[in-house]
Order: sequence, then structure tokens, then C-alpha cells
Amino acid sequence: MEQKGLLLINTGEGKGKTTAALGTALRAWGNGQKVLILQFIKGGWKYGELNSIEALHKINGNIEIRPMGDGFVFHNRKEDEEVYQKKKLLAEKAWNMVVQEVMSDAWDLVILDEINYAIQFEMINVEKVVQLVTERPSRLNMILTGRYARPELIELADTVTEMTLIKHAFQKGIHARKGIEF
Repeated sequence: MEQKGLLLINTGEGKGKTTAALGTALRAWGNGQKVLILQFIKGGWKYGELNSIEALHKINGNIEIRPMGDGFVFHNRKEDEEVYQKKKLLAEKAWNMVVQEVMSDAWDLVILDEINYAIQFEMINVEKVVQLVTERPSRLNMILTGRYARPELIELADTVTEMTLIKHAFQKGIHARKGIEF
């Protein structure tokens, strides 16, 4: 009997949303499942998880990661409308790939990394995301990450985890460290 796929959300101000999703990806891959990680914001530079996932992909092809952003999202889109439109276009192209991959029924787990940011900054319409997670193949597990998870998605989710920031090295002037933040 096929089990119903779960919808998980990792959100909140604290560190570890993507890291937790990647941990679940490793667990699924280790159990012989096919995993796709689509990253809405990340891109534009090489970071540790790319190297790890690419190495695992070479073993059996059952895990894949696709950075589809340009690296950053700004918090005030009025700062530069031209830059915002470029980022919105990247998000729309990414969304088209998401729909195609989710509906292909080729994967056991699909992670939409930082999609909550894309929704928050009006690059992706939340109603489209609600429709996709509702209409996805019934066996497909999905994880949505990023701050600002919308109530509509939280309501649909089976598990929601909120990462809470207590303290961060950046607050002491310590910059991002290779192997920790990237």
C-alpha cells in the first residue's frame, strides 16, 4: 500500500532551515529514494552542499541539487526595481521547473529551498504553491524552507518546524565560515 506523501516546512528566524532539509534529503537518499533539491535564492557561487550532493549523485543518480537564483534577495524591493525584476524572472523560471519536476512523479522527495522568501518578496504567488502542493502526486514528500512561511502553507503542512534565533556569531562581528554557513 502506497503511503501518502508528507509536507514539511522549516521556517523561522534561526539558522538551520536548509541544513535540516538537507539532513532529511540524506536520510531519504540513504534509503534508496530519489531526491531533488531546488534552490530559489542560492546560486552564483559554489558552496559546500553542492559538492556533497554532486558526489552523492555520482554514486547512483538518485539525488540532485539545482541552484536557480543569483545568490541574494533584498528586503526592500523599492531599492532597485531593475534588480527586483531580474530576480523575479529567475524565480518564475525556477517555478516552471518546479511544476514540471513535481508533477513528473519521478521523485520521492522534493525540497523547495528558500521558496518562502520567493513568496514573501512577491516573486512567486502563494496560491500557485498551495495549488501545487495540493495537486502533487499523492506519494510525493515535500519540504519547503525559508523564513516567512505563509499561514496557507502552514495549514496544509503535516509538520512545521520553526527555527528560533537565540544568538548568532554574526552579532559578534564574526563573518560566515566555510563549512558552517556555506
